[in-house]
Amino acid sequence: MDIISWLNAPVFELMGKPVPWSDVIGNICALATVFLALRRNIFSWPVQITGSIFLFSASISAGLGGNAARQVVIVAAAIWGWSQWKRSQEETGEIRVRWATWPERLLLIAALAAGTAGFGWILAWGDWSWNPYPDAYIFIGSLVAMYAQGRAIVEFWFVWLAVDLVGIPLAIMGGLLFSGIVYFVFLIMVIVGIVDWARKSKQTIASPSEPAQTIAGHCADG
Repeated sequence: MDIISWLNAPVFELMGKPVPWSDVIGNICALATVFLALRRNIFSWPVQITGSIFLFSASISAGLGGNAARQVVIVAAAIWGWSQWKRSQEETGEIRVRWATWPERLLLIAALAAGTAGFGWILAWGDWSWNPYPDAYIFIGSLVAMYAQGRAIVEFWFVWLAVDLVGIPLAIMGGLLFSGIVYFVFLIMVIVGIVDWARKSKQTIASPSEPAQTIAGHCADG
């Protein structure tokens, strides 16, 4: 059996639907990524890259073209985020977390809205996804969240929350039931992340007329 066949071979069945190895391993890595990000541990990035490779295979087998494309771009975004955290750690000895300024928040919202509309149109035009706009929303939302994570701003958790709320039903409808369950676990971890990063941040929410203050968080062990 070649590697592709093995990745798409079912490990078990969930509600009558097969769950392939690629979905199981990829989502285990995804959970580990969120846990490490919660602890502001720089190893969250290479773990995310590994998980995306497995989830790419799972998405292709499920016919979710947007989700598959998402995994490819996530790898590139994770490399960038990894470099940002590594530089911060080298310069300050810690990963600093902060609340975003209002211009940064507006940029995140605008990127999510425009990106979803544009990429959704592309998926629909090429018939590359059976549910193009939710698929595009998850794809663009993941990139926006990773950008915010690379900038170490608390709002990245809120973006992931918005992605999860769409990702759960989309994964289930696409036959990736195990992914849907993992998305639900993400919801709990994301809420914990919001509380934890907000507590670690020393900055109060910046008003539109106030500049952001410098915030120092605590670097995770390792």
